[in-house]
Amino acid sequence: MNAELVDEAGELIGNPNVLVNIISTRVRQLNQGDRPLLDDPLLGAADMALSELVGDKMDYELTDTISSQIITAKTKAKTKTKSKKKK
Repeated sequence: MNAELVDEAGELIGNPNVLVNIISTRVRQLNQGDRPLLDDPLLGAADMALSELVGDKMDYELTDTISSQIITAKTKAKTKTKSKKKK
């Protein structure tokens, strides 16, 4: 697994636990035969999933009942946008 991709994805997501779940879910999908969203046949499944996330080819949504309590870069961006709109 490419360490640079991991670092970029970590900055993008913000929460390492959420990152692991997103990437492992996508790796599982790729291993079951889903088409990659990028055209790079030399990448392994984990690097492909990381590249898709960093390349903004896929998105994620937290669906757990406690997802509102999980802080990620996405939730931070939403709160910043809401606070700017209120002003």
